Amino acid sequence: MSKLRLFLEAIKFEHTIFALPFAYLGMLLAAQGWPTWHQFIWITVAMGAARTLAMALNRVIDRELDAANPRTADRAVPRGLLRARDMWLASGLSLVVLTIAAWQLNPLCLVLLPGAVVVLGVYSYTKRFTWLSHAVLGVADGLAPIGAWVGVTGELSWPPLVLGLAVAVWIAGFDLLYACQDIAFDQSAGLYSFPARFGVRATLWTSGVLHVATVVLLILVGVVLGLGLPYWLGVLGAAGLLIYEHSLLRPNDLSRLDLAFFNVNGYIAVLLFVATGADLAVRAWWSSS
Repeated sequence: MSKLRLFLEAIKFEHTIFALPFAYLGMLLAAQGWPTWHQFIWITVAMGAARTLAMALNRVIDRELDAANPRTADRAVPRGLLRARDMWLASGLSLVVLTIAAWQLNPLCLVLLPGAVVVLGVYSYTKRFTWLSHAVLGVADGLAPIGAWVGVTGELSWPPLVLGLAVAVWIAGFDLLYACQDIAFDQSAGLYSFPARFGVRATLWTSGVLHVATVVLLILVGVVLGLGLPYWLGVLGAAGLLIYEHSLLRPNDLSRLDLAFFNVNGYIAVLLFVATGADLAVRAWWSSS
């Protein structure tokens, strides 16, 4: 149990809150309400397994970099509290669970699985050769609502692709902010990150542009799927939270970065899920009355 606690802390399991609500968002929109319990359970299992796979791979692939970086040197793997083989084993088990979940959902999920696994695995290497690594992370998280949609419908259409793109640019935007913490280390280690290449001011501006694009894409999702007032209130709230997030940061003052990164983005994910669920519930009630 002690090692399990260390492992869950190492992969920041609680940060699943960023991805899981958007998977559920894709699930609700695909089903136009609540899906079958079979679909809900296996979509949840797939999301947990996919994120565990990605994070375990990241920790083992980046273990030497984490040990050299003062910000991450206290993590369990660099300290020797967890060994590399523990993380490889967790990655393998997660892949098995993810494969079973895809198989339980439908054949298309199983067909698309290898591509998703490649994206999840490749991300940890991208910072070694391109400052577009933040975009790759966005794509990895953007697969969540797309995968959930396919899990419900067994089909791939363009509305979930728009939703997935909205998630991708949102994640990429706040990962740019998070990477500002490591500018000095990335430059000294020869790593490619956007802040290390272009500086804090350009990073904050680019993140803002991506978050404007996020709101535009969420509006497009609502228009295409004909969503109602609760959804629009959720989008409005998300836009307000994004504005607040960026108001916390200045090129010469990143002291409130943790608040912007962890708290605000968690609220955005939950808010949009709840607003969409409320919208679909109101629609179902109205149709039955």
